[in-house]
Amino acid sequence: MARQLRMVRPNLEDLPELELPVGYGMRTYRKGDEVHWARIISDSFGGRERTAQDTENEITNRDVFVPDGFYFATHRDVPVGTACAWRQSVDEQDVGYVHMVGVVAEHTGHKLGKWVSLAVLCYFRDNNFKCSMLDTDDFRVPAIKTYLNLGFIPVYVEAEQSERWRNIFEKLELAHPSAQIANVREMLSEALWAKVSA
Repeated sequence: MARQLRMVRPNLEDLPELELPVGYGMRTYRKGDEVHWARIISDSFGGRERTAQDTENEITNRDVFVPDGFYFATHRDVPVGTACAWRQSVDEQDVGYVHMVGVVAEHTGHKLGKWVSLAVLCYFRDNNFKCSMLDTDDFRVPAIKTYLNLGFIPVYVEAEQSERWRNIFEKLELAHPSAQIANVREMLSEALWAKVSA
């Protein structure tokens, strides 16, 4: 099975202002949100139907879970979008991982994926992380466009990913950012590069 595509934001400077559309709010995790996360992820990712128990298994019971980094976009106080500030290990303090970004179908079109992802990036910035990364899939073209607009740059973690990225940029009708991609390595220390390219 082909490995997911990796994207990196080499620093956490110059983040845009978080400006939610009218009628929407943003908050972090509260006990009981497990059922909301399961609904949002089931709806936005497809596949198997997730349950509150899945939320506990995949997110809230994991040792890297931080409640203050688990964001929900809300509509009439009901969570309709989510993203999670994640780490690859408990002691990770440099590279933040944007994890499980999802929005229920009826609320797409309001850039909620952008806003929950931005909330996570702000969390990393405010907690002195140096950069951020995420993994995504080739078919998530609208999400990839969002991440590019937030300053994420593709990183090749396998040689064959170059062609996959070329196809995505063709679909987006954007010039392939080969110079930017080459520069990512120069923008990061050896230690950070080792983490984001692993």
